[in-house]
Amino acid sequence: MAGIYIHIPFCRKACTYCNFHFSTNLDRKAEFLSALWREIDLRDSFLTDKKIDTVYFGGGTPSVLNPGELEAVFQKLDEHYDLSHAAEITLEANPDDLDETYIRQLTDSRINRLSIGIQSFNDRVLKWMNRSHESAQAHRAIEWSLKYGFEQLTIDLIYGVPGRPTAEFAAELERINEYGIPHFSAYALTVEPKTLLAHRIKKGLEKPPAAEETVDQFEFLMNWAPSSGYEQYEISNFARPGFRAQHNSSYWNGVPYLGLGPSAHSFDGKNRYWNISNNALYCRELIAGSTSLEMEKLTPLNIFNEYIMTGLRLAEGIQREKALNLLPGAAKNFDHTSAEMLRSGWIAIEDGQHIKLTQKGKLVADYVASEYMEVD
Repeated sequence: MAGIYIHIPFCRKACTYCNFHFSTNLDRKAEFLSALWREIDLRDSFLTDKKIDTVYFGGGTPSVLNPGELEAVFQKLDEHYDLSHAAEITLEANPDDLDETYIRQLTDSRINRLSIGIQSFNDRVLKWMNRSHESAQAHRAIEWSLKYGFEQLTIDLIYGVPGRPTAEFAAELERINEYGIPHFSAYALTVEPKTLLAHRIKKGLEKPPAAEETVDQFEFLMNWAPSSGYEQYEISNFARPGFRAQHNSSYWNGVPYLGLGPSAHSFDGKNRYWNISNNALYCRELIAGSTSLEMEKLTPLNIFNEYIMTGLRLAEGIQREKALNLLPGAAKNFDHTSAEMLRSGWIAIEDGQHIKLTQKGKLVADYVASEYMEVD
């Protein structure tokens, strides 16, 4: 198994909370695509398995690419990989890009899954986030996507927005039910460094997210999801049967993948690599015939800690035997931590092996993982 991630580093506007790599200058889009073709050629040997299971266009805002540009990406990938078995090919998109003509054109492309960045159905909240769309556009994008047969559909929502009561967030969840959307992701608003939100909070122009409101909305979400037919298969991801995100699941389960584009990460099963987070330098280097990848060589300690960190976020949890096969010396702390977390009610243990977060434990997931993790 193998996957390909393609980072499209452009957005029409800068959202207040976002710290992903992007530029609002779309004038360099053609130059970026030329560099992307070159990177695909230069990194041909990265994946030994040429049969690709998933492709994911992320960003940024990949829907700034028109259908012709998307097809050109596929044609370049076809020169190096077999995409004929790819069951999931996802395009992240903003609602304002998804007019009826664009969606209809996508039905003739190889895109078979849309990930729509709704974030909120509330115009007041969208304006506060500095999103480039309005709620009416979000509704139309969903309706047209379903009309034109995109059965694999997911949307993003954000909770914990300052001053927004849980009742408003609950109403947004009901929109998902009304449309019958099979998958969604819900993320707590976080204040990331070097974002407009962080700057405004520092200047006293905004209030930071209130922990009590965020916890209340997350608890509501965890109770609402199963009653509405959604499995919380990862802390922030919810799916109806058969609609788990295959590409993202491969990340969490350690499947190799190739990351293309500025800031994109790659994993070959042993080491992690990442591209420079600068559009101009990325283009300049690749057009000149080279790329400057940074690399982290994963030690047994790294691999153990990553297994703990990602595994505890999943519904399946972690297995004691597998964890200690990765790092036998961790046994004493592992068992001590399990006993402590069990007493706190933050984990459940099945068959003496399978360790899963309880609903209470999901509220402190990062802390629980940190207690299991080992240091040099």
